[in-house]
Amino acid sequence: MLSMLKLPTVPPTIEKRTVELGGTSIVYTLRRTGRRRSIGLCIDDRGLTVNIPLRASENWLHSVLHEKASWVVKKLEHWQVKRVVSPGWRDGQISFFGDMLALCVVASLFETPPRRHDARLFVYVADVTDETMIGKAVTQWYRSEATRVLEERVAHYAPMMNASPRAVKLSSACTQWGSCTSAGAVHLNWQLVKVPVRLIDYVVVHELSHLRVMNHSPAFWETVQSVLPDYPALRRELKQERLPAW
Repeated sequence: MLSMLKLPTVPPTIEKRTVELGGTSIVYTLRRTGRRRSIGLCIDDRGLTVNIPLRASENWLHSVLHEKASWVVKKLEHWQVKRVVSPGWRDGQISFFGDMLALCVVASLFETPPRRHDARLFVYVADVTDETMIGKAVTQWYRSEATRVLEERVAHYAPMMNASPRAVKLSSACTQWGSCTSAGAVHLNWQLVKVPVRLIDYVVVHELSHLRVMNHSPAFWETVQSVLPDYPALRRELKQERLPAW
């Protein structure tokens, strides 16, 4: 009696990728597996995971991602706000460039942007007990400040390094402070606004260096060192700054 031979199961392949959806740079996990016949998207506290068949084409993947763009962006924003908010945030503290700001929540009938005064951030919301509303306001303020500061730092270092990024965009990556695409776009995590400026400069110089050397060869680190001679110390310090999970 002949027995059926069981073919070995091909383990799934996993990689990190970046895609721009709805004007937002999103880092996602791509998981190829032989058990799938369709493309599935999953969003949770770890971010976006895309499960696809082993032989799925890039065109098919691209089509599905852009078809679901608005849903993906909306769901990721929901998780970000959910992670931002905690019961201690009402009149608590937040990190800002390595320092702490006192968070002062003020009841207001009008949509007034948060306002910083010395070491305090005043957040105006209709319901001071609504944690989601508070978290959304703080996140929007963070992103606005990140845009301003990161653009300033790139404008400072790019001419010095003879680097010309085609675009500088905010990233919401869960595991990366920054990235650079082969097309010349630099993506910087908006949560950099929480760390000291010297660490922001290291990330900016690191990514601008990739415009000249796309790998981490000795030539790449020489480029970084030419601008930041103390980069090894900055690199070690940044590793101690765990990327917040919100």
